[in-house]
Amino acid sequence: MPFYRAVGEVPHKRHTAFRKPGGGLYAEELMGVEGFSADSALLYHAGLPTAIVDAVGYDAPMASRTPNLPLLPRHLKTHKLDASGADAITGRQYLLANDDCRISYATAQVPSPLYRNAIGDECIYIEDGEGRFESVFGAFDVGPRDYIIVPTSTTYRLAPHGDGPLRTYVVEATGHITPPKRYLTAKGQFNEFSPYCERDLRGPAGPLIQEGTDVEVLVQHRRGWTKLTYAEHPFDVIGWDGCLYPYAFNVEDFEPITGRVHQPPPVHQVFDGSNFVICNFVPRKVDYHDGSVPIPYNHANVDSDEVMFYCGGDYEARKGAGIEQGSISLHPGGFTHGPQPGAAERSIGIEYFDELAVMVDTFRPLDICESGFACEDTGYAWTWSGSHRTKGV
Repeated sequence: MPFYRAVGEVPHKRHTAFRKPGGGLYAEELMGVEGFSADSALLYHAGLPTAIVDAVGYDAPMASRTPNLPLLPRHLKTHKLDASGADAITGRQYLLANDDCRISYATAQVPSPLYRNAIGDECIYIEDGEGRFESVFGAFDVGPRDYIIVPTSTTYRLAPHGDGPLRTYVVEATGHITPPKRYLTAKGQFNEFSPYCERDLRGPAGPLIQEGTDVEVLVQHRRGWTKLTYAEHPFDVIGWDGCLYPYAFNVEDFEPITGRVHQPPPVHQVFDGSNFVICNFVPRKVDYHDGSVPIPYNHANVDSDEVMFYCGGDYEARKGAGIEQGSISLHPGGFTHGPQPGAAERSIGIEYFDELAVMVDTFRPLDICESGFACEDTGYAWTWSGSHRTKGV
């Protein structure tokens, strides 16, 4: 995170005796990235964060991967994957994956178990529904159009609220997910030209203390999954400080950058990952040159695969392609893609786009996972030519 926060009780100096009311020591836990050389947080536990009493292997949902062969643009309809009784962690249905990230979708109706991703950061986008994010750092409420950035090895759970399900679109990294460096000053403050700033980020406001013994935590790690049982509840942190913590950012607080003619995707970037970027296309006024064509031109992403998650409004460039709420399009490197036939002409003179989409561009090719094939619209590849064939798919 680019700025410092302190929550709850912390001592004046780090790594000094910080005692409980009864006289015993609180246990320090330093969570840090890049060893001890980058952002970190120092948490103070009432119990020992190391005290486990059991560890067993756990058979968790995995991402079976099949190369995108033959090379095709793909259209996935995530709402076909709705499952009853699912939670936001074990109910993730993996759609696309490579060695840098995995993309999944879940329709959560019950609280998730306690969970820790020890492989990399997570970006959770709330398509719809309301819920509560609870973690060792504290808790905050989340709702439609919220991103949640969860640092590696954060113990957390996600619980839906209300009558409807909590629909989540998740990008799991094998590294870290941060604001783009160009949005930050050398000392880590958001620049004046950044499309969002510190005021837009919501972190935990206070500690979340819960009691319990023999508490299970699911841990995803680089060799699989393990169910660890802790002697005491991990949510026993009475205070913490630092620059590494989970936070929420609502897409409605993203200020779009526009121009006289069509602006390229980098102006829509919201987060940066290891070998991938996350962008969002938000409702906005569009190009104001007299002859501008406001929708995207045909383009070949020679170094990346492009994944668009359509999560609101009416995406102008994809009209006629069968795209709907919850759709995902994959336009792989090696395939020139662009607006549907007639869309460029129809867009001339439009002054405002009411669209919402989250884009992930990966710099290594994405494979298709089993759930991706299960919800695929196999006619999508032929919609530019007007021929709805399925041969070869």
